[in-house]
Amino acid sequence: MADKNVLKLGIPKGSLADSTIDLFARAGFNITVPSRGYYPVIDDPELSCIMFRAQEMSRYVEDGVLDCGLTGYDWIRENDSDVIEVCELVYSKATSRPARWVLAVPNESSVTRPEELNGGIISTELVNVTRRYFESKGLSVRIEFSWGATEVKARLLDAIVDVTETGSSLKANNLRIIDEILTSTPRFVANRKAWEDPWKREKIESIALLLRGAIEAKAKVGLKLNVARTNLDAVLKILPAELSPTVSSLADERYVAVEAILESHTERRIVPLLQKAGASGIIVYPLSKVLP
Repeated sequence: MADKNVLKLGIPKGSLADSTIDLFARAGFNITVPSRGYYPVIDDPELSCIMFRAQEMSRYVEDGVLDCGLTGYDWIRENDSDVIEVCELVYSKATSRPARWVLAVPNESSVTRPEELNGGIISTELVNVTRRYFESKGLSVRIEFSWGATEVKARLLDAIVDVTETGSSLKANNLRIIDEILTSTPRFVANRKAWEDPWKREKIESIALLLRGAIEAKAKVGLKLNVARTNLDAVLKILPAELSPTVSSLADERYVAVEAILESHTERRIVPLLQKAGASGIIVYPLSKVLP
């Protein structure tokens, strides 16, 4: 196969690796990562995978080392990368919530506003975004790059800018948030030259479609049931109003089959109600992809 018909795809190494590989599996791509390798094997001959840290992914995509890749919006901003943001993909290592970069101080600190940090020292991994944040407020601070364990440095310096999803780590370290600097979700990004290539663009858009479908399916379930025609209206009223269920005739004309897709969190509430309304043979099943 000609080289131009192989798309170079970047998979984030580190905290997002497992959730990314799981997302691709649900989208229909099986990725195997060697124990010490940087070149995962994927079951698509039109894809070639390389693993980089999310922090540097957008740089490699911008420079054309990769045609496309997955990284966080925070690192696109941090690197000021000129890339195509193909789509947002709301998945993460812990929850489906966006990651929040926050300005935090120890609970015992007297600081309650960013303005009180003027002239202070801030520790963070997100140096450029943090610098622009303080500059936008007309504040002068010294920003120290943190190589890790940023929470510990809050008591050694004046404040930290750190990332959180649940806030549990900040609370565990007795830290208090005084402002939110940036909200970030994973993004699928593409190199501009690759985006102009018709074959590569179509391949990138196909991957994006499948990844979005896998994310959409994770929050939904399929529902099948049988019901007597005399009870059909009662059953349809229980299903969420925005649904347009499929109703099919059965061999016994007195009954119909109803099929719908619903949010998984509503299943436990409505299934008992459906049974009381006369539904039988209720089947709830997981979905692999939900495509528009």
